[in-house]
Amino acid sequence: MPIGVPIEFAGVSKRFGAVAAVNDLSFTVEPGRVTGFLGPNGAGKTTSLRMLLGLVRPSSGTATFGGVPYRQLSNPLTTVGAALEAASFHPGRTARHHLGVYAAAAGLDKARVDIVLGKVGLSEYADRRVGGYSLGMRQRLGLAGTLLGDPGVLVLDEPINGLDPEGIKWIRLFLRELAAEGRTVLVSSHLLSEVQQSVDDVVIIAKGQLVHRGPLSSLDTEQVPHVIVNSPTPEALAAALTAAGLSHAPARAGLLVAAGDPAQIGHIAFAAGVEISVLHRQETGLEDSFLSLVAGGGER
Repeated sequence: MPIGVPIEFAGVSKRFGAVAAVNDLSFTVEPGRVTGFLGPNGAGKTTSLRMLLGLVRPSSGTATFGGVPYRQLSNPLTTVGAALEAASFHPGRTARHHLGVYAAAAGLDKARVDIVLGKVGLSEYADRRVGGYSLGMRQRLGLAGTLLGDPGVLVLDEPINGLDPEGIKWIRLFLRELAAEGRTVLVSSHLLSEVQQSVDDVVIIAKGQLVHRGPLSSLDTEQVPHVIVNSPTPEALAAALTAAGLSHAPARAGLLVAAGDPAQIGHIAFAAGVEISVLHRQETGLEDSFLSLVAGGGER
């Protein structure tokens, strides 16, 4: 049975010129658990994962697997399986041919091809050309590729994005099975709702900074004051809130504002001459706690 090792970020920062994409990021991902790496688009998730996998050099800090940087792993493909972007496949190749090419290039046992195809439920379609695959089947094939080396660590960037309900259900169960085998599973998403039925722990970042880490259940106890507000002129409303120094994030019914008093929001809108169509204090739930954290910033 594969044994995972901890993934450790220690004071990791990355600057691109004057832009701080990631700032002093520190957290640990434990084996045998599924950890959701969450944050809005542009929060720094993919940059962080690229530093972890040695594709981008940190400006400071370290990102390691069991204390070892990816570049120094003696057998990286048997330690880490990673999928950072939507996998692309030659449409004329079969799934078996595609994985066989990768296995040969990596010096892996060819027998692993049929094993991983079975693991992701594609044995029946192994000799069908990938050009005829659905999005969900291509996602499964991409995951099969990450498992070719039977790694103890899986790093998956937005694996649920764009899937239909059946595909989402399958991947959720698949992630749980991988963790139950003792692997370390880190899966990124910009939506908590995509992964909340799969993950044990969450690491949330916003604007390149850590804002929350802990078990999923810890979000239930995050009593972050917040208000839902909307307007026929949402851009003007957002500008007024920003000018008042209040952080906000998109929500289903308008904007989720990191504030506890609806009257304060109403006064800001009134003073700015912005019409309000929705204004109320929002009851805390998992998704709302997540949105409040990424709107408010600052570690909790």
